[in-house]
Amino acid sequence: MPGLPKSPKLQRGALAAMLLAGTALGGFAVVHAGMAATTEGAITPTLSAHGVPDFADLVAQVKPAVVSITVKLDMEQMADETSADEAGPRSFPMPHSGHPHEGRPQGAEARGSGFIIDAEGTVVTNNHVVEHAKSISVAMDDGTELPAKLIGRDPRTDVAVLRVDAGHKLPFIVLGDSDTVRPGEWVVAMGNPFGLGGTVTAGIVSARGRDIGAGPYDSFLQVDAPINQGNSGGPLFTQDGKVVGMNTAILSPTGGSIGIGFAIPANMVKTVVADLEKDGHVARGYLGVTAQPVTAEMSKALHLPHGGGALVAAVEPGSPAAKAGLVPGDVIDQVEGKPVATPRDLAVDVAAVKPGDTTKLEYVRDGEKQTASIAVGELPNEKTADRGQAGPEEHQGKVGLALAPISPEMRGKLDLPEGTKGAIVAAVRPGSPAEAAGIEAGDVVLSVGTKPVASPEEAVRAIRAASKTKDGTLALRIFRDGQASFIAVDMNKPTEG
Repeated sequence: MPGLPKSPKLQRGALAAMLLAGTALGGFAVVHAGMAATTEGAITPTLSAHGVPDFADLVAQVKPAVVSITVKLDMEQMADETSADEAGPRSFPMPHSGHPHEGRPQGAEARGSGFIIDAEGTVVTNNHVVEHAKSISVAMDDGTELPAKLIGRDPRTDVAVLRVDAGHKLPFIVLGDSDTVRPGEWVVAMGNPFGLGGTVTAGIVSARGRDIGAGPYDSFLQVDAPINQGNSGGPLFTQDGKVVGMNTAILSPTGGSIGIGFAIPANMVKTVVADLEKDGHVARGYLGVTAQPVTAEMSKALHLPHGGGALVAAVEPGSPAAKAGLVPGDVIDQVEGKPVATPRDLAVDVAAVKPGDTTKLEYVRDGEKQTASIAVGELPNEKTADRGQAGPEEHQGKVGLALAPISPEMRGKLDLPEGTKGAIVAAVRPGSPAEAAGIEAGDVVLSVGTKPVASPEEAVRAIRAASKTKDGTLALRIFRDGQASFIAVDMNKPTEG
């Protein structure tokens, strides 16, 4: 169901590779007879006069600033926390220890990569390299090992900052401007894959602004330079020696590189590092809304004048958004005049606002354009809730839902916030529009369209009224696993049984 959390399911699929025949070499190309006249106005790339890139000089110059990080793991902490480093075919290149052909030992050590960004010994790496650390040490290129102090870490962007004291100035590299990187540009990745220190791999930038579902602020550089376990936290260079990213993740069904790697853009690293060095944490702007994409079906169900934007599915009580009067069903489409196409755009734009500052939002409510000036708060720690089971059936209609009231017992089992009103989905009829939309037993119906419901009876009346529209599509606001989200239900879908 779009916008609602699902139970984690490991999905694996075979990867297929295709070889292209007839590749043009040496500037020659095959042109079909009779087609020469159609080439006018075609793109004619200007090829560089350089031959095959040689990165030897670059590597020799920057290598002294690339370090190996060894972490003594806190096994008790790891046992108490639920790991989220892998989900389906996407996986983080986790720190690796031991022999290259061995897995991580049951003991207490793991390895990753990092790089020095100032002469005083500031080292940046990934949060997932050091998040379970009992102690951290850094090995320089010349073999010198130094204890490291954790200055701060940011799980949301997977960035961490360390400090070492060598007793003298250290060689360092500077973070460049990642906004200038272009797809097709050569890049070099350095690090310690599988515990092998000082390894260099090369490739090109495949894409920018990738969202891989790792966090709310995803905007990765995608590269085809091989990145493997232990490369986490290593630098990504362009040919002119600028650090444009930090290696952090791969897309792989096996855990090894298949040529799809991701790096955190240097501009994001710079911003996060500055906050971590100053305060030990990152202060991000906070509205207090849960948002979801506006699909074509949802746009139709809510009678919106256009697609795109961030649909407000829930508003945190007492939050800046609540104080400004935002309600579920509003569609935010601009922040400070900047278009918002997705919930990720909203999250990134609001996070960039300094807590305490005021920002202007534009949104659509009931088809009309609205504006609001909101004093942005500071993003609190994330909260989650466990899902329980539903109670006995009470009502059932064409939509295919059996609804029950929220009893004190079910409120506790579903971990519903205090004051939550609505109707619990006790059962979903097989083959019904509700099942086709992805609604499940245990969900809680909070509103029908933008109309809140406080009981099964109110929900049934609202559903009946909403289903009489011409297009036969209605929007239900559902609470599941600690989150609220809208789901479009098409009443015209054929049912079974």
